[in-house]
Amino acid sequence: MLVLTRKIDEAIMIGDGVKVIIVDVRGDQVKIGVEAPRNVAIHRLEVYEDIQAENHKAALTQTIDVRTLSEMLADKSSRDTQPESESS
Repeated sequence: MLVLTRKIDEAIMIGDGVKVIIVDVRGDQVKIGVEAPRNVAIHRLEVYEDIQAENHKAALTQTIDVRTLSEMLADKSSRDTQPESESS
């Protein structure tokens, strides 16, 4: 990990497109500003971890291919349109 010392209004660059600026320091809190291209997602770590966990959970859900789904819908449709047998 790279550790840098910066004062208020000083910045660091990450690559060519991300600029991190120290906006304010009060006690044990540091406010930072991040300038980045719109296509770069910026999240607090705890939010990022929640997103990753949800994505992982979604990836583990059972998937069904289109052919199987089509067959299931066709079977249901044919059952729904068949006349009920009369009871004697």
